[in-house]
Amino acid sequence: MNPVLDQERAEFLAARVASAKLQLLPQWVRPEKELPVVSLPIEWVRFSTLNHRTRAEQMRDIKTSGIADLFTADPLGPAAQEAQLKILASQEGFEALRGDLRERGQLEPAVVTAEGVLINGNRRSAGLRDLWLSDHDPKGRYVRAFVLPADTTADELIDLETELQVAKDYREDYSWVNEALLIEEIFESSNKDWDRVAQRMRLKPAEVRAQYDKLQQLYQLVAMSNGTRHHADFVDNESAFEELSKHIKDKPLTEAAAVRSVYFLGTLSGVNYRDLRHLRRKDAVAFVRGEFEGDPTLTNLLSVVEDAQDLSEQDLLDDVLGGGPVASTPDLTPVLSFLAQRTAQAIVDLPGGEQVPVQELLNSVCSAVTAAAKEASEDAKDSQAAIAPLVRLTSAKDDIARAAATLAKARVQDGWDEAAYKQKVDEVRAALAQIEAL
Repeated sequence: MNPVLDQERAEFLAARVASAKLQLLPQWVRPEKELPVVSLPIEWVRFSTLNHRTRAEQMRDIKTSGIADLFTADPLGPAAQEAQLKILASQEGFEALRGDLRERGQLEPAVVTAEGVLINGNRRSAGLRDLWLSDHDPKGRYVRAFVLPADTTADELIDLETELQVAKDYREDYSWVNEALLIEEIFESSNKDWDRVAQRMRLKPAEVRAQYDKLQQLYQLVAMSNGTRHHADFVDNESAFEELSKHIKDKPLTEAAAVRSVYFLGTLSGVNYRDLRHLRRKDAVAFVRGEFEGDPTLTNLLSVVEDAQDLSEQDLLDDVLGGGPVASTPDLTPVLSFLAQRTAQAIVDLPGGEQVPVQELLNSVCSAVTAAAKEASEDAKDSQAAIAPLVRLTSAKDDIARAAATLAKARVQDGWDEAAYKQKVDEVRAALAQIEAL
């Protein structure tokens, strides 16, 4: 008997397991891969609050409810279970899943612990429960599930979750944020061994590190908002965080800070990540500030931000960004912090008495950053035009040097044509004479 388990629930499930047939679960990590499969009342099973596919949403609910142990004080209790069900039902694709369950029923068994906590199949069970409770559809009354041994360890549960994620029949999509949070947890529990993390996630080491790096950037933006923004708010911004983390990886601190502040400001305000690419440069802030200063509303916003910034806010920015020369560099971080810490519905009093909702300010910021990105793109094209002749001449010089290095070997070959060679040299001389005469 495992004393950690809820004995009443464990005994209920054990009674059903006693007469259950075994079925192969190839993803189960132990050598004995046949496990009992039972049908359980849909209202009896419990959702897993340790589910990594909902971690970002849980972090948001903990913050907004102010209940730090919402999912841990009593994971099988009504408060945690209701919150978890709400998260599962709000995820993208839930209605389509519910419709599929109504039409075809449950195709693959879920997986539960020895006390009936769902390890896999949480969303499907949420859909079945909704069918049963809302529509009294008999297809939703029971959920079929593999039952894990009572002595299953936490480490085995994580390995099973990652193995099931690889398997097509059991796969349930992670958001990039939740996958990155899982990678971070495995990284910390694997003595920070990237090869071990990659092996467990069935990914390449570079891929798990890229996910981890993106998450570290997201942590900074969320921390900068001081509780107003949450990880789950940025599920749709993966490309922006990916391109940002790659670009700043080996850049000087000042350039990294400048590009990061522009990317965060663009992400908050809804700028397309393809436009933000043009601002991956050390003078990115100058382009954006130029657009701010040409817009009266944003000029007033800059004025408000300077007045509102106090020592406590500066301390917060230093904590998030590391302080030192990065934090003291004039950039967009104060206005970014000001907007990140306010909801879209909050009202900002501008000089002159005008009151503007934050969402309206974000719309203006979006226009300004997008315009700055176009300006930076045009500037890059002009810069390329200015150096284009030098680039081509350098390439031509290098090609001539490579031709000289291979000449002796070519001349001893049967197919060598000395006349063609001399004609080509004359053409090069003529091209040089032509360019010198310009």
